[in-house]
Amino acid sequence: MDLGLSGKRAAIAASSAGLGLAAAQALAAEGVQVAICGRDPERLHAAAATIASAVAIEADVGSVDGAQAFVAQASDALGGLDILVPNAGGPPPGTFASTPLDAYLPALELNLLSTIAMCHAAVPAMRERGWGRVIAITSISVRQPVAQLILSNTARAGATAFLKTLATEVAPHGVTVNSVQPGLHATGRLVRLHGGDVAAAGAGIPTGVVGRPEDFGAIVAFLCSDAARFVTGAAIPVDGGAASGLQ
Repeated sequence: MDLGLSGKRAAIAASSAGLGLAAAQALAAEGVQVAICGRDPERLHAAAATIASAVAIEADVGSVDGAQAFVAQASDALGGLDILVPNAGGPPPGTFASTPLDAYLPALELNLLSTIAMCHAAVPAMRERGWGRVIAITSISVRQPVAQLILSNTARAGATAFLKTLATEVAPHGVTVNSVQPGLHATGRLVRLHGGDVAAAGAGIPTGVVGRPEDFGAIVAFLCSDAARFVTGAAIPVDGGAASGLQ
């Protein structure tokens, strides 16, 4: 299926590995010019080597300044942005009892304020041109909070509320805003956590297996297409049915 994205320009945050890289690869396969970023230069350039003509930008999007700088550099390198994929790593694990109050502000900057900052840097130009796509990578914990991840649950839920609000404001201007909520996928991190065998991790998922990064990337690419132009303000689980709630 041709998604009609050839020639579009995308900035994908935190994309030197994992689901961010999968999203960048899926978009590039559709003819999108992509800018990727990461903190580790070696890993970043190794990732860029898997994508023809990718622009590699060394950046830490876990802060407001770093997030804005990445979008600005990506826009300069590509001559503008049509697609933005906000993404960042997660804060440390912990419960209410084990998490000090001063841990919340860094977590909010990492998983909420950085997303807002990227949107501030990219969306006004999209709105002015009358076309744009924002597809944020959050977590299934927004839909079903995960034990031991109180910081991530809190910050990503805030990001989801922001994205839903933004979607309603920019919808009349040809800009759609959605988020995708990954469950367990066979990323390098998950493979390392399970000693190279992720079969056990899939036991509690209705599909019986963990997701493939490329399957996740395909959802991101589809949401950027014209075929998905009537989908906005959605928070879409990509989790093999792991979340058991009705919403």
